[in-house]
Amino acid sequence: MSSTDRDVDHALAYPEPPASPLWHRHGAKARPLTPEQQRRNRELLDIAQRTTRPRSSRPTETLAEAS
Repeated sequence: MSSTDRDVDHALAYPEPPASPLWHRHGAKARPLTPEQQRRNRELLDIAQRTTRPRSSRPTETLAEAS
């Protein structure tokens, strides 16, 4: 029986690469936010979700046309 006759799961054909060392934290852990910081973050998030951002005004002519 050749390898082409077998049922092969191609997703498992190659091993998954190891996780990047940058994904792991070493050293001091981040300190928790104070209740005041948490409240401020909630307020800013609420404002950001309620307001729409204005579109940037772009010039209608291209750089080549402007020269």
